[in-house]
Amino acid sequence: MIKKNIKISKMHCVSCAVNIEEALKKEEGIKSAVVNFATEKAHLEFNEQKTNLEKIKKVIRGLGYDALEDEHHHGLDLNNQVTKKMRWRFLISLILGLPIIYLVMGEMIGLPQPKIFIENNIILQLILSTLIVLANLNIWSSGIKKIFKFRPNMDSLIFIGTFTAYLYSLIVSISYFINQTNISHLYFESAVFILIFIALGKYLENATKGKTGEAIKKLIGLQPKEATIILNGEEKRIPISEVKVGDIILVKPGEKIPVDGLVVEGYSSVDEKAITGESIPVEKNIGDIVIGATINKTGVLKFKTTKVGSETMLAQIIKVVEDAVGSKAPIQLLADKISLYFTPIVFVIAVLAFVVWLIAGQSFVFSLVIFVTVLIIACPCALGLATPTAAMMGTGLAAQNGILIKTSRALETAEKVNLVIFDKTGTLTKGDPEVTDIIPISPLVIPAEAGIKKESKKEQLSESITEIANQEITQIAGSLEKNSEHPLAQAIVNYAIKKNIALSEVNDFRALPGQGVSGKIGNNKVLLGTRKLMTDNGIPLCHSREGGNLNCFVEEKMIELENQGKTVMILSVDNKILGLIAVADTLKENSKDAIKILHQLGKKTAIITGDNKRVGEAIAKQLGIDSVLSEVLPKEKSDEIKRLQDEGNIVAMVGDGINDSPALAQSDLGIALGSGTDIAMETGEIILIKDDLRDVVRAIDLSKYTLNKIKQNLFWAFFYNAIGIPIAAGILYPFTGWLLNPAIAALAMAFSSVSVVLNALSMKLKKF
Repeated sequence: MIKKNIKISKMHCVSCAVNIEEALKKEEGIKSAVVNFATEKAHLEFNEQKTNLEKIKKVIRGLGYDALEDEHHHGLDLNNQVTKKMRWRFLISLILGLPIIYLVMGEMIGLPQPKIFIENNIILQLILSTLIVLANLNIWSSGIKKIFKFRPNMDSLIFIGTFTAYLYSLIVSISYFINQTNISHLYFESAVFILIFIALGKYLENATKGKTGEAIKKLIGLQPKEATIILNGEEKRIPISEVKVGDIILVKPGEKIPVDGLVVEGYSSVDEKAITGESIPVEKNIGDIVIGATINKTGVLKFKTTKVGSETMLAQIIKVVEDAVGSKAPIQLLADKISLYFTPIVFVIAVLAFVVWLIAGQSFVFSLVIFVTVLIIACPCALGLATPTAAMMGTGLAAQNGILIKTSRALETAEKVNLVIFDKTGTLTKGDPEVTDIIPISPLVIPAEAGIKKESKKEQLSESITEIANQEITQIAGSLEKNSEHPLAQAIVNYAIKKNIALSEVNDFRALPGQGVSGKIGNNKVLLGTRKLMTDNGIPLCHSREGGNLNCFVEEKMIELENQGKTVMILSVDNKILGLIAVADTLKENSKDAIKILHQLGKKTAIITGDNKRVGEAIAKQLGIDSVLSEVLPKEKSDEIKRLQDEGNIVAMVGDGINDSPALAQSDLGIALGSGTDIAMETGEIILIKDDLRDVVRAIDLSKYTLNKIKQNLFWAFFYNAIGIPIAAGILYPFTGWLLNPAIAALAMAFSSVSVVLNALSMKLKKF
């Protein structure tokens, strides 16, 4: 399966998007198709063996729309061109309509009427209204095509309404010229007003709709156009598209870093606010990662390119934001279903209203006005724009604050979460642990050449003996752990390097997830890990003493260290415990604040860790976390999440490692740290680029705010149609004698969509 985006033009309302979506889903080989009216894009997942882009485009074009592969800049240019055309269409319609407006309104309010207007009233209205129809012929042609294809849309309603008013007036006018009959009333002005207001509404809708995507446009605009590479010792400016992985890039103060890379020379501070949302510049030295589109502030940097094109962080952020906008929240499905049947239902209501008023004894003209007004006031566009415009603003704002929300579903889920579970290492802690204690236990493997007699060890060793024992434990453990990528392993290796201890070759190395590691040094079998690793290999933690008592020094010492929040590993050689290694990780600065705010929001919190309960509880106590899920193997994390879900919890999982990905996938909301592995970021639905746990709170807060905006939009869209259509059908006329004018109905319809978009745009004012 491959994923592609297609740009679709000539969509006039949400019914168009729903019709395209339904047609694409019926095509063989298409797994999913989401058509977003707000962004004018189709987000597709299809089997390339069964279909291809050309076939898909052909289906879209067969429905009367244009389709092309999505290119960011072309898409933006295309949107600007469409907006300009709409503006000119409205202005032409308004200029041509002003004389008709003066003729009709002037007579009603007593304005002076020029003689030429009075003598040529009918001819002027006929000519000018015909020109306005021609200026907006795209609406009529679109409406007619969709009727003949049995997929009516909003344009179909506008066409029927305005064509009816225009045709009736045309017939009356021709009858007047032929038979010189009296004219009671013409409805040219209704058709004209409707088309003018529709042209204005479509222009404003397109202009404001485009602004909801400004966050994406800004991200696209961050990419520098050129880069300076070092080639054969000389500086050379080349287009960004020609930069390759492995190139050495030179960035001077004030310049943008063009692509992602690793610093090989220089020192500087870099402004990463555009990507991470972090306002304080970050210091960069040799070996540090730099991100494309960030700004070098002070020094000169040389870095080796590691990612280019679509692989850069900026490109990935843009893709995530666009995919989120393209996805649909469950709350949108109701609006989509209504939009699919909306136009036929409105047409039926209009016909019924026409017939009912005729039966009730009203004139044909009266019933015709009702018919036209019902068709014109109905607006499925407001329903269709309610969710995507707010989602676009929400995900865009989140991206600017260093939070990537990958799906609209995540926006809806985040508000419902009542339990937030944190992985410990690398999530709550910095993931950069250090060795704090080495406790020798047995002298059995201390080499004879060290000059130490075995019987000299009772329960305590002298300082000199302890030092030698510590070196031996470090040497064996470091040799074993140099083959592991686990943060605890790296802590032991780094400690050995710091102590200038040479490491040995290890054979038969095995990583035992959740338990530890094993291997052979020479002919000696070595184990390093948890209590369970020892007991599974038949190694007791307590030994018999004289008199039948047990010596449980190992267990007692481990409990003491674990109560301090340290992770303790047991080292054994040939089934005899040699010593203990305690490792501690420091908590992230903002972990405690994040937990405190989550509690204030009424969320429960928990730690999930492979460590034993004492270590987990020590960390939980420091942070104020509610509960601890301890001694959980990586493969068991998702089972624990499912158990909590079965108890009725809506669970968010926050993690960073490859072993967190099953739990992230199982949870109702997976939140991955941007500093984590690619697979964790791929699995998580929300990604925190800044690696700041307070962003968990911000993500939930922003999601709740966005969902509230979506609900507001949907309420007003439903409310508008629920109230507007009955009023247009004349429900108030028997009680008040008041009838809605078709032109006013057109104005209301035009601004209903605009109001929804403006409500979404107001999200810019929110500070997170």
